[in-house]
Amino acid sequence: MASPKLLHVAVVMSISISMASLATTPEAAGGNGIQLILVNNCAEPVWPGILGTAGHPTPQSGGFHLAPGDEAAFEVPLGWSGRVWPRRGCSFDARGQGTCATGDCGGVLRCDGRPGATPATVVEMTFGTPKSPLHFYDVSLVDGFNAPVSMTPVGGGAGCGVAGCQADLNLCCPSALEVRDREGRIAGCRSACRAMGGDRYCCTGDYGSPDKCKPTVFAHLFKAICPKAYSYAYDDATSLNRCKANRYLITLCPPPTSRK
Repeated sequence: MASPKLLHVAVVMSISISMASLATTPEAAGGNGIQLILVNNCAEPVWPGILGTAGHPTPQSGGFHLAPGDEAAFEVPLGWSGRVWPRRGCSFDARGQGTCATGDCGGVLRCDGRPGATPATVVEMTFGTPKSPLHFYDVSLVDGFNAPVSMTPVGGGAGCGVAGCQADLNLCCPSALEVRDREGRIAGCRSACRAMGGDRYCCTGDYGSPDKCKPTVFAHLFKAICPKAYSYAYDDATSLNRCKANRYLITLCPPPTSRK
C-alpha cells in the first residue's frame, strides 16, 4: 500500500484534474448551488454518511463508499443545511445491508434520513439563511471522534477558514471513552456526554446555557489537540466558520497541520 505522503500527493493531483474538468460546466461550477467534494485520504475505505436537516433533501441517498484515494463530487442547493460524517469498519452485502464499527446509520449503506451512531466526527454546514447569505460550517467532536476530517472552501472571500480535526484522537483517547471494534482495536473516542451522561457533561437541564455549560477536562483535551473543532456544545468562538464560496472540499484523514 502507498505511504500516506504519496497517497496525499496522488489525491491532490486527482483533485486538481477533476476540478479543472468540472469547472467547464455551469452546474459543476456551483452556478445553481454549492458543490461538495469529498476525498478519502485515509489508508483504508471510508463510507461517508450524509443527512439533510429537517426540510432539506439528503443527497447521494445518504451514503456511499470511498476507497483510499477516491473522491466524489455532488451539488446541494443554496440554503441547504446538513451534516456529513465518516463511517469506518463497514461491511455491506449486495443489498446494502450490513454494519459499521463507527458512524453506523441503522445497518444500511444508504442512510436515507437515518442519523449516524456515535462516536463520529461530524461536519456541519448551512449554506445561507433567510437572514444571512453567509455559509456557516464547522467540524464537531460533540458526538465523539472516529476519524480526522477537515472542510476547506475552494475560493471564497476574506474570513473563509478551515474547519477540522486533523489529528487522530483515537491515539490519545482516555480509556473511559474508548470504543473498540471486533478485533479489539480502538475505533472511536466517545464524548464525555455519551460516555457518562448527565446534565453537566451534556449541557442540558440546569447546564443548558452558555454561562452554565463549561468545557470538561475531556473537552479541554480535545480542544488542545484539535483547536479548530467544536469540543462541547457552546464552543462557538473558535470553531464556527463563516464564508461564501461555490465549492467546499471535505477531506477524510487530511494531512496533519500546525495547531497555531
